[in-house]
Amino acid sequence: MALIRSNTLVSPGIYKMTVAFTGAVKPGQFFMLRAWDKDPLLSRPISVHDYEPGLLTFLYQVVGKGTEILARLQTDDDVTIQGPYGNGFPEITGDLCVVGGGIGTAPLYYLVRHYRNQNPLGKCRVYLGFRDIAYGVDAFEVLADEMILDVGGIITHKLAVLPGETVVTCGPEIMMEAVAKVVPKENRVYVSLEAHMACGIGACLGCSCETRSGNKKVCKDGPVFVREEVFYV
Repeated sequence: MALIRSNTLVSPGIYKMTVAFTGAVKPGQFFMLRAWDKDPLLSRPISVHDYEPGLLTFLYQVVGKGTEILARLQTDDDVTIQGPYGNGFPEITGDLCVVGGGIGTAPLYYLVRHYRNQNPLGKCRVYLGFRDIAYGVDAFEVLADEMILDVGGIITHKLAVLPGETVVTCGPEIMMEAVAKVVPKENRVYVSLEAHMACGIGACLGCSCETRSGNKKVCKDGPVFVREEVFYV
């Protein structure tokens, strides 16, 4: 159980929730959240948007009954959180390029902030694409050496990866597949997958995905994979 410090609307249908939490959290990991008893049956997997000692932040989209309940929670309410789960993003020491689409931008902010803290001399470029309204971009602008924004278009059409950059992408699967295909094979690419989950620990097999090395579980083996594992490029 965690105490909610804030839960605010940041854009139509998009909320930012900050809760009290102590523990180690890696960029790219996720938690299972619930604030109800039996209905809906399953908790909701929400990626970590940001973390600093004592405070854990989620950026989430209202898409069904579970997230509708989460959106109604107020400061000082309790929410059940389980985690962190998943293997998260690897430590990146060279230059970084992140490509996010829609709510898939959520886990990328903590990655960029962590990267900047660990690599003050590294270069970080950010590509963000949104269908209609951009949200959360100001936070990225503070940390990025360059930021390219697209609203209503296709961000991958603007993507130009530099030699030596590690690319990390999260968003709609069609966008991530496009990133995987257009980035030169010489660049390392990591993709963060989304999936419906029941347990978050790999016990239920509900989030299995096909990879080149056989079926794997997004929650336990992922959600972060190298592109060659999940996309044929």
